[in-house]
Amino acid sequence: MLVSRTTLLLTATLLLAGCGAEDKTETAAGEARSVQARVEAVTVAELPTHHAAPATVVARERVEVASRLMGYIREINVAEGAAVKAGQRLFTVDPLDVEGQVAQARLAVELAEDAWRDAVADYERHANLLKEEVVTRQQYEKMKLNRDLAATRLAQARAQLATAGGQLRYATVTAPISGVVTRKLADRGDLATPGQPVVVLESAGPMQVETQVPEAILARLKVGQAVPVEIDGVIGPVEARVARIAPAADPVSRTFLVKLDLAQPGLRSGSFARVLFPLASRQALTVPAAALVQRAGIEGVFVVDQAGIAQFRMVRSGERQNGRVEIQAGLAAGERIVVEGAERLANGYKVTG
Repeated sequence: MLVSRTTLLLTATLLLAGCGAEDKTETAAGEARSVQARVEAVTVAELPTHHAAPATVVARERVEVASRLMGYIREINVAEGAAVKAGQRLFTVDPLDVEGQVAQARLAVELAEDAWRDAVADYERHANLLKEEVVTRQQYEKMKLNRDLAATRLAQARAQLATAGGQLRYATVTAPISGVVTRKLADRGDLATPGQPVVVLESAGPMQVETQVPEAILARLKVGQAVPVEIDGVIGPVEARVARIAPAADPVSRTFLVKLDLAQPGLRSGSFARVLFPLASRQALTVPAAALVQRAGIEGVFVVDQAGIAQFRMVRSGERQNGRVEIQAGLAAGERIVVEGAERLANGYKVTG
């Protein structure tokens, strides 16, 4: 038993001696290793806060083109993605019904013209007979009334013909604006009805974002104000300017429609976006984004003590703005951290400026 206790004590002593030697070796290596890096003190900064409102990228002009006539589509002259100019033909509706109305209106005009000529002839004949006192003034006045009524009926028939002819022009539908065909909602042979869109056009060029905001946010906005917008697929926020604020709220959601102009090229209509409406600022610790490094999947920074020795410390980061990152936990104001060259450091390295 005594031999066993002596053996265990000796083993423990040797292990401790070995660990101590290993620690001294690592410390010596750490003291010998120095890395040149830039150090900066952690500061408190004013960070603007935002109300992130979901939004959609839309064209500044969007037109749903429909037929004013009911009829079968005879042909569609454009495809989705096609660029069109204002006045270019989009589609044609079979005008068979309208052509029948035009034919009836022409016949009515011909009959009204014949009746008007007869009425004029009767009036002129009775005017001559009145001078010769062959007819009474009452008979003469009756012929005059018939002539005036015939003239009125002729004017009505001509107006109906003009209306029918105008409807016939609507059989060919042209583009009201220059832009791009984003949707084609019907094909040749489909029935076109008034008010039912057949083609959707969107103007080319700069886009807009539209979103709904509560009244509390609306009070902080004005037309022309610059607001940052985050758009899916676009790196970093882009600047937009308030273009239009709806004067009335949506009766269901109690929110107001806001449209903002975008100068960013190459955007696609329908893309998801977030409009960052400014609120009051707040104080927070911030560090340069380059100060954050990953060690074994953990995000942190290298803190430098008074002796210039760097130690890795895990932090919890927050909002990123203008190349700086908010630190929500893990650091205190005034602590010195490595902001350039942190990727070359390890625990115990000495930092030289």
